[in-house]
Amino acid sequence: MTPYALTVDAGVRDLRAADHLLHTLAAELALPEGVFGCTHLVRGDRPRVVLSLALPSEPLLRTARERLTDRGHDLSPGAPDAAGRAVVYPGVTSLTGTLTVADVLARSAIDRVTVLGTSTRPAPETELLTRDHVRPQWQDGDLVLTAMPAVGGTLVPFEVPDPTPCCADH
Repeated sequence: MTPYALTVDAGVRDLRAADHLLHTLAAELALPEGVFGCTHLVRGDRPRVVLSLALPSEPLLRTARERLTDRGHDLSPGAPDAAGRAVVYPGVTSLTGTLTVADVLARSAIDRVTVLGTSTRPAPETELLTRDHVRPQWQDGDLVLTAMPAVGGTLVPFEVPDPTPCCADH
């Protein structure tokens, strides 16, 4: 990650709203391709989801800080932790449809793909059905996509695009 980072606390309580806000901010600020926008869960007295923006330069950081402050967002320097869930990152727009693991790694900032419940990495030719929703997480300085097995030897990202809210059928 970059030293040019800031945290945005907009009082968001769920990941879907945080994802939407990150996309909105990236568009409004006309952020360049090299930006990382992540979500971070904050626990404690006031549980919420905060956002971090990692920017490629100090002038861009200053501009983003000024514009976000003008919009009334609560900002703090740096990222809240090193384990953010990436929503905006280099190559994310090219991760649609079905791709091989090798394609995912070549087209995006994702450093590796892991498969839930296994210690081995998937073969480069293994197909990943992206469902147009690929949310890797930072782990020890690497951007890692966790996937799970699917039909026919394929993989899908662990995080589903439209999760069913808890107790939706009650």
